[in-house]
Amino acid sequence: MLNERIEYDFLLIGGGPSSFALAHHLVNLAKKSNSKFTMAILEKGKEFGSHIVSGAVSNLRVVEKIFPDYKTSDFPMEGICEESFFSVLGNEKKWDVPNILLPNGLKKEGCAILTLSHVVYWMYNKLKEKVAKDPNIQIDFFTGFSAHQIIFEGDRIAGVKVIEHSNDNDLDNSVYAKVTCFGDKGFLSRDVIDKYKLRDNPQIWSIGVKEVWQLDEKKDYSGKVWHTLGFPLVDGTFGGGFVYGMKDHKLTIGMVISLDSENPNINPQQRLQDLKKHPWIQEMIKDGKLLKYGAAVLPEGGYYSLPKKFTVNGGILLGDALGILDIERLSGIDKGMESGYQAAEVLHEGLLKNDFSEDQLSKYKEKIMSSFIGKELKDGRYFRFAWQENPRLLKSYLPILMNSIDYSNPFFGFLKIAFTNNPIKAMFDGIRLKLLMDGFESGSVKYKSDYQNIIPNFNPETKIKADEYVKESIYSRPDAVFYAKTKYHEGNMHIDEFKADVCIKCIKTYDALGKDTPCVSDCTAEVHRVDILGEKRMHGMSLENCIQCRTCEIVCPEINLRVRPTMEGSGPDFMGL
Repeated sequence: MLNERIEYDFLLIGGGPSSFALAHHLVNLAKKSNSKFTMAILEKGKEFGSHIVSGAVSNLRVVEKIFPDYKTSDFPMEGICEESFFSVLGNEKKWDVPNILLPNGLKKEGCAILTLSHVVYWMYNKLKEKVAKDPNIQIDFFTGFSAHQIIFEGDRIAGVKVIEHSNDNDLDNSVYAKVTCFGDKGFLSRDVIDKYKLRDNPQIWSIGVKEVWQLDEKKDYSGKVWHTLGFPLVDGTFGGGFVYGMKDHKLTIGMVISLDSENPNINPQQRLQDLKKHPWIQEMIKDGKLLKYGAAVLPEGGYYSLPKKFTVNGGILLGDALGILDIERLSGIDKGMESGYQAAEVLHEGLLKNDFSEDQLSKYKEKIMSSFIGKELKDGRYFRFAWQENPRLLKSYLPILMNSIDYSNPFFGFLKIAFTNNPIKAMFDGIRLKLLMDGFESGSVKYKSDYQNIIPNFNPETKIKADEYVKESIYSRPDAVFYAKTKYHEGNMHIDEFKADVCIKCIKTYDALGKDTPCVSDCTAEVHRVDILGEKRMHGMSLENCIQCRTCEIVCPEINLRVRPTMEGSGPDFMGL
């Protein structure tokens, strides 16, 4: 493809919602000002949307700004949330927390239920139509092309090196731009962060695992949304489940599990299967069939993990690369789109001034922090820390509440928490949690990288129990990969293991404890394994199963793995997930 130097005004890495929001708004602005520009959008998936996973219950405030007529157009929606619940799950029953007790961020009535892969594909097609006959604007769309390395010219980002085919490593396939915009989940943007030392506080991550089910035609949960706490996460790990009713008798079932867990063997895909064993879920999916499975990491650090600068000379961070997911409000899609929207404003001003200097680009941070992104992230800046600083909340108090849901009444559980063990401590914990959730705190928050929280010999005090379920509704990890529709071309060596002896030592450590290494346990798609070579137990990989989630890299205790983008459009097919 790229055998000669190709230059654009703007280069977008990743065809996600933040990139397409940027492109659409910039086109709209340029049309009004009669400005000219060229742009390329690079997407590693085989088509736009094919590597997109999201639970996707979203406020459409940014969609409405970019597409004012979206309600009367063919904008793809699964429906509007009519009923929203936050439920605590015991082992056998569930308790829907009264609406009056919930923070506004957990009340999703009026939000759109989306299949984000469909939204991204729709935005791509609308963008093509918008620029098709405009002589002033050229946008080239490259699917199946992976940006693998950033090109630096001095202290400036000049572009990226691109790989189309697995044997292209030696070719000078480079794309240059005045400004390169990174909207990826860390494949390349982590190099921007590291080179310019942009983060004092590390990003912390969660892994989202998700299935889509086709239900019996007699069952219709459209417009209903549940977020859950409790079963099956009873080891102190922060996270919960989600269930979204979609149109055409489909149901989304998923979990978001934080990777800052002490547990080295989270096994996210199996935790999702455990969630499905709950009687409430079993009743929903009875006589249904699994259609899709997938996983993706989510940046959870929020306000205190934001980079010191959002732009560098020649580069802008968008969406998940910036880390603007609001975990308190479960709000990421709208904030990602808003980041693209604000970036477009800055780039358009640069077009008018013919100025893409670092000073000009730096206006982007000011716009982000003065928008609803900055306000809402600041309001919820202690939410994630509130759960991290006090292990008793999830390790001790939650199991008591779960037990009361199963065998008595949840309010008896609250009384037991308050008046047994140490009532003064429980009261203090409750007040402290409320103050943090409401933003009352002075000083900053310091996180550790996720892998630094792992305790190799960790054993959960509380075990889950789920006795009665339909075995055919539960899938092993190897079987689940089939529903991620992975397909790889020969030669796609996209996960680097830096030192084999480091992995051998790690395996010995966990073997002695009767556990899997974190990369083996926490892989969402049966990639990592232990091979026996002579007397050595060595790390091996089945790369053809990889669904590009990066979990293994994040939880590796030895920082010995790196996941790179796939080539030739290989990897999973998440369209419709």
